[in-house]
Formats: sequence, structure tokens, C-alpha cells
Amino acid sequence: MKSSLHFLVAARQHEMAALEQLGKACSLVVAMSSLVHALQKERGLSNMVLASGGAQGAELLAPQRLLADAQIANVRDELDRLGPHPSGGSGARLCNAIAYTLQGVAALPALRAQVQAGGLTPVACTDAFARLIAGCLAVVFEAADSANEPEISRMLVALFHLMQGKELAGQERACGTSAFASGQLQPPARAQWLHLIESQERCFEVFASLASARVLLLWQAHVAGDTDMAAVERMRRVAHTAAGCRLSRSGSADWFAACSHRLDALHGVETLVAQELQVLCLHKLQAQEQALAALQVLPPGAEGVAGAAEGGMAFFEASAPPDAWSLDAVGAPALGRDILSLVQQQSQRLQTMQSQIHEAKTALHERKTLERAKGLLMAQHQLSESDAYQLLRQTAMNQNKRMLEVAEAVLAMAAMVPTVPSGAAGPAAAERR
Repeated sequence: MKSSLHFLVAARQHEMAALEQLGKACSLVVAMSSLVHALQKERGLSNMVLASGGAQGAELLAPQRLLADAQIANVRDELDRLGPHPSGGSGARLCNAIAYTLQGVAALPALRAQVQAGGLTPVACTDAFARLIAGCLAVVFEAADSANEPEISRMLVALFHLMQGKELAGQERACGTSAFASGQLQPPARAQWLHLIESQERCFEVFASLASARVLLLWQAHVAGDTDMAAVERMRRVAHTAAGCRLSRSGSADWFAACSHRLDALHGVETLVAQELQVLCLHKLQAQEQALAALQVLPPGAEGVAGAAEGGMAFFEASAPPDAWSLDAVGAPALGRDILSLVQQQSQRLQTMQSQIHEAKTALHERKTLERAKGLLMAQHQLSESDAYQLLRQTAMNQNKRMLEVAEAVLAMAAMVPTVPSGAAGPAAAERR
């Protein structure tokens, strides 16, 4: 007959297996971070080439594509290590996100051919790269959502918001590059540019609220001493206050350089978070191995030692606090330790972990709800992304509610009274966001 100790050990083994799989997912996230950075720079250079009619950026584009291809190869290597069955509650969604991203990677040569032939507008090019990068970020999102360890979950959620904010900064680089290279800033592009500025700042605020103390210090130093950001701010003012929205074409290279240095610095913060993430995964796995070893040296029949001494009633004394000995400590428990209190402590630990995981993921799910509501408004009312966001924000202000509450109401109403005609790409697209 299998004992309580057998299943207590099995529980630890399951946690170890989940941590090992999570470690592989974190390695994939690190590779995705580098791929996104390479694609962001390729997008900016592609926009410069298209907006200038090939006069600017062409000599830098070819080597940047090679760098992006090298990062794609790294991602594929990590996918091979991940295995076919990622664990966790969102394992199926993670696999779907990976499949979608690989479809985008397969279509990348066709996109590059269109850029080479000048067959795309800068806006269409930006949107195409943004779709591929969004797929990469979806992989990061689902990896964070599947994390079953509080500290790792918190760090993944922080990294996701940093990457999302950096992607919005990359879209701003592409938007400004097109504006300067073409010599004009049209009103729709201006509104989108302002929306990108506001959105990236929101992402960075969430990141800073979740970052570790070490990363937060680096982030604060980055913000305080960011000379590239000063140059970006100056050129933002130039672009948005230009008479008749006419811009000097010579500003394109300066804008691109300043934004690129800023994105490189942001990627440096990303790299530090990724390194901490990998170290944390290793540390957690080692702690689980030590705890499992401590359980496996318990003497046979240990389950009944204390219970028998108390007349067998220890199980029913639910109010009795568990022993202070920690399963995460190195070494075996003292003789006489009964399995019942070990089970009680493990149960408490798992319950605490779930509470901490829920807290870490709140920002992640709030963002998902806002994005779905925004996508629904865009589809149903033919709004731009910035207009949909402004509508949500203004409604929240008018009703004295949080934006999350308004977004939830939008989604609930859409579920009750669908308004998009059959065949229109609305709610389905919003659900995929």
C-alpha cells in the first residue's frame, strides 16, 4: 500500500518537473527577447528605405536581416529543447502562440521581398512587422501566464511589460522615421504617434512596479541618465510643433539613431531581467531537489510517529499550527517528525504560492482585458487603436470607474448583444488579441 510519504514525494516531483519545464520556457522567452530586438531594428530600417525611396538605410538593412535570421535560429533551438508538451494551465495557448509566430517567421522572406521591391507603404510595413512581433510577445505572455512559481511569474510579467513597452517605442521609431523621411506628419500619424508615447509609458510603469530591486536600480539609473531620451524628446517636439506638419528630411537619420540607442539601452535592461530569470529558475530547481532529498531520507513508518503518541487524533486537530521546520531547508527533518505536519505545511506553502501567483498575474490579465475591449471597439466601430483607447479612458473618467471595469462591461455587452455582421472580422479578432 502506498503511503502518505509516497504521495508527498510525488507532489515534490511534480513541482520539480513543472519547474524544469518552466525553466525551458524562460529560456525561450530570453531568445524571443533577442529576436524581437532584431526585428524591431529591421522594421525601422525597412521603413527608412521605403519612406526615402531607397535613398536612406539600404546599406544597413541587409546585415540587420542576417542578425534577425541568427536570432530566429536561436529561437528554433530553444523550441526543440522545450519539447512537444509544455506544462501549465495555459500550455495549449502557449503552443498556439508558438505556432502562430512560426507562421509569421515562415512568411518573413515574402515581406522582405516586398520591402526590397518598394511594394509596401511605410505604414503597411510597420503593421506587418508589428504583427510578427506581436506573435513573439504572445509567446512571452503565455509563458508568464503558465508560470506556477510566484517569483518567476512576477519576473516574467515584468519582462513582458518591458518588452511590450519597448515594442511600442519601436513602433514610435518607425512612425517617426517615416514622418521625417517623407518630410511630413499627417494628422492620423500624429494621433497614432501620441498614442504610442502614452501607451509605452503605461507599460514601463507596470514593469517598474514588478521589477526586482536590482533591476529597478538599473532602470532608475537608465531613466535618470538617458541622454538618448533627451534627444528623442527634443525631436518629438520638433515633429509635433512643425508649421504645417512639414519636416526636414535630414532629421530621419538622427531620429532613427537616437531611438535606436534608446532601444539598445532598453534591451540592456531586458537582458539583465532575462539573466536574473534564468538564475532564479536554477535556484528554485535546486531548492526543490534539496527538499525532495530531505523527504526521501525519512525513516520507514514515519507517518504514525507523532500521531500514535497522541492517540491518533492529530489529523483532526486542524487548528494546531504546523511545525516551523521548512521543506525548503537543506537537510533531513528531526526524528519523530510526523508526515501529517509535513502535509499541512506543504498545503500551506502551495496555497500561499497560488495567492502570490494570482497577485503577480493581475497586471497581465488586466492588460489582456483592455486589449480585447480595445480590439472589439476597433472592429465594431471602425476606430483606430488610439481612438478606441481614448474612448475607454474617457468613458471611465465620465463614469468615475477604472478602465478595467469599463473594458469588462464592453466585453460583457458584446457577449450579450453581438453587433458585428456575420463574416465581419471583429469579435473573433478581438478574442485572438
